Amino acid sequence: GGARFRARHVGFVFQEYNLIASLSAADNVSMPSRLAGRPLSGAQIREALDAVGLAHRAGLKPHQLSGGERQRVAIARVMASRPRIVFADEPTGALDLDSAALVLDWLRRLTEQGTTVVMVTHDVEAAAKADAVAVMSQGHLVQWAGCRDARQIAELVHTARAARVA
Repeated sequence: GGARFRARHVGFVFQEYNLIASLSAADNVSMPSRLAGRPLSGAQIREALDAVGLAHRAGLKPHQLSGGERQRVAIARVMASRPRIVFADEPTGALDLDSAALVLDWLRRLTEQGTTVVMVTHDVEAAAKADAVAVMSQGHLVQWAGCRDARQIAELVHTARAARVA
């Protein structure tokens, strides 16, 4: 059914990380795959944490990690499960500029490996990293663009807001 499909083929990255406080970074990475009946090997867990620069922090619990590190654990969790599609809800919203850039780079890497990434963001710089941008207003698609320029995206958003007011 739908739940099994989501567990095996869909990954989620949230602004709030959704890590389990009592588990180590490594255990947080492995949990979704284990619940889906496809447990990861130790090597796969290390590889995912290494890909986000956190192999050396694998044994730490979420409260021992910075916000950027927690988000990177969430990205590693998705990378390790190798989903076909990833939904990322404001994945850089709570991060400093450097951590945000790293997260966007990892999301791009997922697309290069054949994963579809759907990202929701209010950050035009983050949106500019996408292959295509959908501008939404009041729950409706207002504009679809293939641009990768933050200024153009900001103008699309401004135009959508102006149209909403008019």
